[in-house]
Amino acid sequence: MIIRIGTRDSKLALWQAEAVAAALNNVGLQTEIVPVKSRGDLDLKTPLHQMGGTGLFTKVLDDILLQDGIDIAVHSLKDYPTVSPDGITMAAVLPREDHRDLLVYKNNLDFLSLEAAVIATGSIRRRAQWLHKYPTHKLTNLRGNVQTRMQKLYDNHWHGAIFAKAGLLRMDMIPDDALELDWMIPAPAQGVVGIACKSDNVDLIETLSAINHQSSWETSMIERAFLNTLEGGCSAPIGALAIKDSDGFQFRGGVFSLDGKQSVGIERHLSGEDPVKLGREAANEVLQKGGNAIMMDIRENL
Repeated sequence: MIIRIGTRDSKLALWQAEAVAAALNNVGLQTEIVPVKSRGDLDLKTPLHQMGGTGLFTKVLDDILLQDGIDIAVHSLKDYPTVSPDGITMAAVLPREDHRDLLVYKNNLDFLSLEAAVIATGSIRRRAQWLHKYPTHKLTNLRGNVQTRMQKLYDNHWHGAIFAKAGLLRMDMIPDDALELDWMIPAPAQGVVGIACKSDNVDLIETLSAINHQSSWETSMIERAFLNTLEGGCSAPIGALAIKDSDGFQFRGGVFSLDGKQSVGIERHLSGEDPVKLGREAANEVLQKGGNAIMMDIRENL
């Protein structure tokens, strides 16, 4: 049996699919990679949140999976809806890459003190958190694959652009002077490769369990449950990060207004055996502290 692996056709997505193929090959399985284009790959101008956000990069693979054109679909888990479509289950994840965001910039960092600095990003989560820290800066939209976005930075009169460190690591494209944004809360499951298959394919689900990375699975489920409970799609300005330790998880999460002026977050230790429950409890705490009002405003304005 050859397992057909569906993936977007960008260099980064193909890298992820090849990593899944290697993991399956290591447990004695044959694989074939099937690349496709998503709507989000074809339209590189419209801001992500104006295109619907959730499922933008994943629906085409879901459809092919349900039509039996592929056996599994490989996703950047941060882009995948927190509730899978009927008939599909997220069956496994690979070990998490570095979760942090990076600022790639030109020349030097003097612009951080300028009122009119211009920073590029296609993520409203990054936009909101940047404006929270640097309220006078201008944010400009940046779309495309990693290589395209990097080139756009150097082709335009922008001071810097924000990238996921995981993607730049996988493409071996991190500049020596890139700045790690430790203060920025990453997207839920940022840096995690997810593997989906049909829910009724019990044998394949069992097979995929052999390559599932348990701690990455647990932290991802906490973060995605946090996002789901806040009722924010993967394009919402919500950050979450769970790190496993000896007796639970260190957790940091929050929601930001679109203009960055308001935020509600928590940072504490979580303990318990049900990751989804832990994520929901953390989200409910944020909602009760004022996050509900921010989320209502986001839904009205996105």
